[in-house]
Amino acid sequence: MTRRRPWRGPGGLAALVLAACQPHTPPALPGVVEAETLRLAAPVAGRLVRLEVGRGEAVAAGAALFRVESGEDASALAEADARVAQQAANQADLASGKRPEELAVTAAQVVQARTALGDLEAQLRRERELAAQGFVSGTRLDTLVAQRDGAAARVNELLAQQRVGRLAGRDEARRAAEAALQAAQAQAAQLRARLADKTVRAPVGATVEDTLYRVGEWVAAGAPVVNLLPPGAIKLRFFVAEPALAQVRVGAALRVRCDGCPAPLEARVAFVAREAEFTPPVIYSREQRARLVYLVEARPAASAAAALKPGQPVDIELAAPGP
Repeated sequence: MTRRRPWRGPGGLAALVLAACQPHTPPALPGVVEAETLRLAAPVAGRLVRLEVGRGEAVAAGAALFRVESGEDASALAEADARVAQQAANQADLASGKRPEELAVTAAQVVQARTALGDLEAQLRRERELAAQGFVSGTRLDTLVAQRDGAAARVNELLAQQRVGRLAGRDEARRAAEAALQAAQAQAAQLRARLADKTVRAPVGATVEDTLYRVGEWVAAGAPVVNLLPPGAIKLRFFVAEPALAQVRVGAALRVRCDGCPAPLEARVAFVAREAEFTPPVIYSREQRARLVYLVEARPAASAAAALKPGQPVDIELAAPGP
């Protein structure tokens, strides 16, 4: 006995023809939202003394985030500043000559020596008059002349000391003092730069994703303290089987759906892996048709990134293949 197929009528036939003409829409691929966070670390080891931000807070570029200090920094900077002051005083002393009090002592000695010279010259004149009358011997005159010449030499010596006292130090000594001052200033500037570097600031405007230390804790050099989520850091990761690679070329448009999203979001493919890998266990495809898949990363549009959160599962809809 032959069974006849039921007659669908004109309407049923038209529905079959219409369904056959509809383009095939591939199933959505499961994916996950990830974020490329900006990890800001302590430049040197020290204690966290200030934490200016909290999780979820928006910060502007250049805003202070945290500061790390150690107890030895202030002492080292004070020592460097004292060394700068010492070298500056030494250089000023070499540049200015003797102190005014020392110059005053030399000036008084000059006056005293000139007075003694004047007295000897007056006495020598009187003795010469007496010698002309035969009352003084020539030996006495020779003694007075020697004493007068010694007093004159003493005056010249003190005048020379007075001129030298007004002069600055020798060129070599002044250059050495200037070099020592520059070295001390460079060391102090280096310490100040290190202290300034310990206040870490935001390189770009972003949102604080996480803070990893609390005030008072010891932070190792290079340890991340604050994680920032800058604009454009959100990305989508999903895996595509080999037959669908033609639909996920770099720049291809995607539609993204997620729980709670008001409408499908837009994204574009940014990266496609060159080599295949096994399906990772953390992402389950609806149909296990292929064990080898290719990693794909996509960037959501700026308006869509605000609606996505790191770790959120999403469904990726590829563009329908062409005829």
